[in-house]
Amino acid sequence: MPVTPTYPGVYIEEIPSGVRTIVGVATSIAAFIGRAERGTENEPVPLSSFADYERRFGGLGVDYPLSYAVRDFFLNGGSQALVIRLAKSPAAAATLDVGGLALKAASSGAWGNSLYAAVDYAGITDDVAKRFGLTEAEDLFNLTVAEVINGNVVRVEQFRNLAWSASAKSSRRADRVIAAESSLVQLAEADLPGARPLEATPSTTPPVITTSGGDKLGMTQATADSGVDSAGLAAADYQGNAGNKTGLYALEKADLFNLLCIPPDTRDGDTDPAVYAEAMKYCCDRRAMLIVDPPASWAANKETAADTARAHLGDLGLTGVAARNAALYFPRVLLADPNRDNQIDVFVPCGMVAGVISRTDTQRGVWKAPAGLDATINGARGLQANLTDPENGMLNPLGINCLRSFPTAGRVIWGARTLRGGDQLADEYKYIPVRRLALFVEETLYRNLKWVVFEPNDEPLWAQIRLNVGAFMHNLFRQGAFQGTSPRDAYFVKCDKETTTQNDINLGVVNILVGFAPLKPAEFVIVKIQQMVGQIQA
Repeated sequence: MPVTPTYPGVYIEEIPSGVRTIVGVATSIAAFIGRAERGTENEPVPLSSFADYERRFGGLGVDYPLSYAVRDFFLNGGSQALVIRLAKSPAAAATLDVGGLALKAASSGAWGNSLYAAVDYAGITDDVAKRFGLTEAEDLFNLTVAEVINGNVVRVEQFRNLAWSASAKSSRRADRVIAAESSLVQLAEADLPGARPLEATPSTTPPVITTSGGDKLGMTQATADSGVDSAGLAAADYQGNAGNKTGLYALEKADLFNLLCIPPDTRDGDTDPAVYAEAMKYCCDRRAMLIVDPPASWAANKETAADTARAHLGDLGLTGVAARNAALYFPRVLLADPNRDNQIDVFVPCGMVAGVISRTDTQRGVWKAPAGLDATINGARGLQANLTDPENGMLNPLGINCLRSFPTAGRVIWGARTLRGGDQLADEYKYIPVRRLALFVEETLYRNLKWVVFEPNDEPLWAQIRLNVGAFMHNLFRQGAFQGTSPRDAYFVKCDKETTTQNDINLGVVNILVGFAPLKPAEFVIVKIQQMVGQIQA
C-alpha cells in the first residue's frame, strides 16, 4: 500500500508486479461408475493405483465389469482415477453382535459375511484408564475385527482401550475411534452400548487371533447371510438424481475429472444409450470427455462386424453438438481373466482407452492424438473382430475409432475422432486432441481467472489479464501445442476497450478473447512415388 511520509528519511514501498502465474489443470483424471463388491456408495473415491481399488472396493470380481475397467486403466498408463460405486436394493451391510456391541460392515455386500469380531480386556488397568481421563479399567475394552476368506485371515484391525460410555470425555470413545480408523466395520446403532461389552472366551477354533496378552480370541462371525449384494443396475440407477447427487451426478462432489467411463453392468451386456446420452450432456457441462463402448452385438458376427457397426451407429442416439465431448471405440477387446484360470473373454475397451489417453498426455501432451503405433493396448490378447483397411476406411469417416491388430505393433488404437467427427458434419471439433486441448484451456482459464472477479474494470486490469493469459498460452506454444512458427501465428489474447465496451463495464462484464491454432493429426499419409528416367542427350 502507498506510504504516508511523516518524518524526513527513506521509505520503502513494495509494488505488485501484476504476475499471477496460470498453472494448467490435470488432463487425464478418469472417472468410473458402476457396481463393485464393496465400498462407499455414491461417493467419488480417488485412487492412484489398482491396489487402492482392491483395498477400497474389493479387487477383480467376475460379476463386476467395473473392476476390470479400472485395472485396465492403470495397466495402460493411467495415474489418477475416481470410482463411484452404485448399489440398489436388496444391498445390505452384514451385522455382528459382539458381547453386546452392535456392529455392521463398513459397506453393503455379501463380503461382510466374512467378518469376525471379538472383545477382550487384555492390558487394561486403572492406570491406563486414568491416562485417558477415565475412572477405572471397567470403562475400557479392546476390539478386534478380522476379515476371513476361505479360512485365511486377510485383514485384521485391532482397537485398544476403547471407551464404551457415551458420556466419556476421553479421546478413545469407541464410536469416534471406529468411525475414524476402521475400514471394515461401523457401529450399527447411533448410541454406544449401555454397558461394557462382554469379553470373548479364549478359543483355538479358527480363525485364531491372538491378543497382546497372548490369549487366543474366540471370534464371533457376522450374522449368517446378513450382508447382501446389490441387484443389477438399471438405466435410472446410473442416471441418478442431480439434486441428491446420486448416480452419475455423484461426480458433483468431485473437483475435477477429464474422462468418463461407464462399463456395462454385466460382462456381456451393454450400457444403455439413455445413460450415455445423459452422461454426454453432463460431460459438456464439466468440460470432460465420455468414452463410449460399442454394443456387444456389433461384433457378434466377426465377418460382418464393420457393416453392423455402420448400420447401427445411429441407434445410440449420440448426436448434436454435445457429441463433441464423446468418442466411440470399436470393437471390444479379448483379455485373459485371472478369475477364470486365465481363460480368454471379451471386455469393453473404455478402461484401456482411458489409460492410453493418460499415458499419451504424460509422454506427449494433451494435444497429441491418443492413437497410432505408440498407442498400444497393454494386456490385450486380441480383438473381438479383426478389421481390415477397407473396413476401417468405412467406419473412420463416421467417427468410429477402430482398434486394430498389426503383426509387430500388436493391438493399437487406430482412430482419433469425436462422435462429431463424421466427414459430413464438418465440425471444427472433429478430432479428439483438438477438442481436449480446447477443454484443457477452458478449464485452466476458468479456474485461474477467478482473481479477476470484483477487480476495477479498466485498462490496468486488462493489461494484467493479457500478461498472465498470454504467458500461459506462450508456454503451451513453446511445448508444441499449437500450429505456427511464431506466437503471432499460434495464438492471440485480446482484452481491451474493443472487447469490453463502456456498456459492458456498466454491466460489470469484462470480455477476454483467446484464440489458438490447434494441431490436427496427420490422419492420412500420402506418399507420391515417381520413377526417374535417365537424361536424354539432345
